[in-house]
Amino acid sequence: MVELLFIACLSANPTECNEQRLIFGDMTPARCMAAAQPELARWSELHPELRISRWRCRALT
Repeated sequence: MVELLFIACLSANPTECNEQRLIFGDMTPARCMAAAQPELARWSELHPELRISRWRCRALT
């Protein structure tokens, strides 16, 4: 399994941020990197008050 970690900050207050996580099933970290941007775009559409500041993929052990 692979985890997509990203930091989401309030648009109205960019210093107020939280770590978010999405878990992908049978996927490699490299495949996660390719799939991350469309997934983050979908997430952003559901959370318009938040902005994603950075993200990364990592394997769960």
